[in-house]
Amino acid sequence: MSPNVFIVIPCYNEGEVLKRNVQELLDLDYQVIVVDDGSAVAPWEQLKELPIHFLRHCINLGQGAALQTGMEYAKKLGAEAVIHFDADGQHSPSDIPALISALKDCDIALGSRFLRREDWLKVPFMKRLLLRCARVVNFVFTGLWLSDAHNGFRALGPRALGCIDLTENRMAHATEILSQIKTHGLSWREVPTTICYTSYSRQKGQKWYNSFNILIDLILNKIL
Repeated sequence: MSPNVFIVIPCYNEGEVLKRNVQELLDLDYQVIVVDDGSAVAPWEQLKELPIHFLRHCINLGQGAALQTGMEYAKKLGAEAVIHFDADGQHSPSDIPALISALKDCDIALGSRFLRREDWLKVPFMKRLLLRCARVVNFVFTGLWLSDAHNGFRALGPRALGCIDLTENRMAHATEILSQIKTHGLSWREVPTTICYTSYSRQKGQKWYNSFNILIDLILNKIL
């Protein structure tokens, strides 16, 4: 594992699951940047004994803003690659090597829950249906046809790090990344990833109706 690969974890009002996730990544010798996005109670107390980089927004700005903060910080540390990793325990650290390996042949590797049957069967039916519809929305706004519309598990190589600049502070950042891939002519690949749905991650995850908010954000960004 290169010392210049950083795992960026945006978090907001996370519990003990955050510490468990961070510790698991540290046990695998990854460098971790936690960006607390204005949590009511900052998680520093539970993380302060761990060898991580901890950043904090004074107010809640959104996941896109937290990822951008983490990427800017990683670049200052000389990052050659950055992994986006959710704080709620859905992502598996065992998938990280495949994402990093894919960067040998592309600028950005995008995780997908729909490349292997055993992975997509774990996705709840209604969420699966919503993500299928979101593929069409993504294609309309970005021109990229992906198997998985909103998987936050991705790896950015040097060129992508130099180009991707998120202005969508909240969840519309996922589509914005795809749009910037198209705009900057970045090469990309989808990589199979497993998502672990727990009662905690379901509670923390996006609600179906938030898709309308994302769509409105995208439309306004096109108009303004």
